[in-house]
Amino acid sequence: MKPAGKIEMTQPKTRPATGKLGVLLPGMGAVGTTFMAGSILARKGLGQPIGSLTQMGTLRLGKRTDQRSPLIRDFVPLADMNDLVFGGWDLFHDNAYEAAVTADVLSTEHLNAVKDELSAIKPMESVFFPEFVKRLRGENVKPSQDKMELAEAVREDIRRFKKENGLDRCVAVWCGSTEVYREPTEAHESLSKFEEALRRSDPAISPSQVYAYACLREEVSYANGAPHLTTGDSRAMLELSREMHTPVSGKDFKTGQTLMKTILAPGLRSRALGIRGWFSTNILGNRDGEVLDDPESFKSKEVSKLGVLETILQPELHPELYGDLYHQVRINYYPPRGDQKEGWDNIDIFGWLGYPMQIKIDFLCRDSILAAPLVLDLALFMDLAHRSGLSGIQEWLSFYYKAPITPEGLYPENNLFVQLGKLKNTLRWMQGEELITHLGREYYD
Repeated sequence: MKPAGKIEMTQPKTRPATGKLGVLLPGMGAVGTTFMAGSILARKGLGQPIGSLTQMGTLRLGKRTDQRSPLIRDFVPLADMNDLVFGGWDLFHDNAYEAAVTADVLSTEHLNAVKDELSAIKPMESVFFPEFVKRLRGENVKPSQDKMELAEAVREDIRRFKKENGLDRCVAVWCGSTEVYREPTEAHESLSKFEEALRRSDPAISPSQVYAYACLREEVSYANGAPHLTTGDSRAMLELSREMHTPVSGKDFKTGQTLMKTILAPGLRSRALGIRGWFSTNILGNRDGEVLDDPESFKSKEVSKLGVLETILQPELHPELYGDLYHQVRINYYPPRGDQKEGWDNIDIFGWLGYPMQIKIDFLCRDSILAAPLVLDLALFMDLAHRSGLSGIQEWLSFYYKAPITPEGLYPENNLFVQLGKLKNTLRWMQGEELITHLGREYYD
């Protein structure tokens, strides 16, 4: 008889990463082109994929005294970076090189070193409904407005891309702009209702939902790098994910200011230090900043940013420390900064006997430089999950997201260190290695 509470987990059988892997990006702007250019530069030995856990991270196996800490890419059967083929859709006609020059993230020296490869990557016509991204215009857009026709057109794009490039399989990572905030409607309650809504071009269905539906129908796993309603909030998409045995993950890449929160907030809570207020503001001038200048798009981002502290600090358990926490987030569009975002945080904390203290952070970061390695890791890990027979929500990838999706009724883990432990233990489980709890009694008993 197994001990109470012990769960038996069957180790998955992972298919080898044979052949080429297509990485499809809905959105080939600053983040997407920085990812593609950086990956090609790394393949050529002209740069290092810094920030990528799959390429530079290690994990411990067994006891500390065993001294076994392989690189993650040597431990699990990930696709090789040399086997990645890049493609995607975008609102603009620019090829990946032209788009990267416009984004102005990478140096001329870096871009010229991969100009030929990037110039060959041309975006497919996009799905665009202007009511979902109000600050952008669509130029390279599919002519139909029938949403089921558009979904079928995206499916055909995927099939053609796989055939033309001789691909074994594909993954998709959303790198496009943040859509306006929307709550789930009846159209999202089940797969049958969603498909009915597609056929009548229901206004509740966004471009990202069309892409997600088409990808999952084609057994292309889907990672949502933006905060809007696409997969995790939609019962329909989760039903489709399970039906097609294809994984999903999301949402909203965790890069700058929120990354700092998920590092610092767990430390404050672990030392039982109180927090009275956390005020966050940002300036950035890239296309993301322009889109977020629209209040409805900002609402999507605000919701994902505000939820982080609540699940880390759990004020319902510690009302005297966090029950009156005032948390505010602002994003300001400031064109002179381009992709070089600046995030300011003022944190009012208190300690022994309630005496006040302050922490101030000024993070001068580069948005796409922080996001690009996340795109690489998510593409490789989602492909691994798919080859391992996993479907539905991949919560073990919450490490990469501001607002990790979870099953209904289950709050997400936003503590970065808990998330990393979950990710590494999932990899150990996949390979039949012992999970690590860090209890460490074996060294002393």
